[in-house]
Amino acid sequence: MKVLMLNGSPKAKGNTALALEEIGRQLNAEGIEYEIFHIGGGEIRDCIGCGRCTDAGCVFGAEDGVNAFIAKAREADGFIFGTPVYYAHPSGRILSFLDRVFYSSSEIFQNKPGAAVAIARRGGTTASFDVLNKYFGISGMPVPGSSYWTIAHGRAPGEVALDEEGMRTMRNLARNMAWMLRCFEAGRKAGVPLPERESGPMTNFIR
Repeated sequence: MKVLMLNGSPKAKGNTALALEEIGRQLNAEGIEYEIFHIGGGEIRDCIGCGRCTDAGCVFGAEDGVNAFIAKAREADGFIFGTPVYYAHPSGRILSFLDRVFYSSSEIFQNKPGAAVAIARRGGTTASFDVLNKYFGISGMPVPGSSYWTIAHGRAPGEVALDEEGMRTMRNLARNMAWMLRCFEAGRKAGVPLPERESGPMTNFIR
């Protein structure tokens, strides 16, 4: 089993990456593989609702890593999205990235667990955490919890490692993610079917 994590910071070795690495170490201790996909510092398009999604994902996704992430997500069993906090909100780049990922390929995430991690100097973590969790709720993804909201604090690179409670929260998230993945695996082996997803016309307004 494998967890795919997304580093939504332009910094490859900043505090967001350190928090995800702490989760990864605990996942490995639980017998779960992980990979961190770094979103990078290059340009990332917004989703413009063009409707030209392809089997690979977004029609523009080869330009900025969106489709590369989607390809990895197809093979993953669980997900963790990490973001720094900018003005009490996730980074704009992770939202643009995930909007296109989920708009084009939300079906590959259904019934797979997902969790969000937010890192800040001080405030805005719970608001950012809440925004990222919206992707899970709309896509039928169960969310593993922890011993607190999955947030941690640090400003200069490396400071997040000094947040003892924050790092403990990351490790507990990893333990809960591993437990949930094992439960899903046990369910599959026991023949427990996944829930059916009913679809139909979208109600844009009430006549």
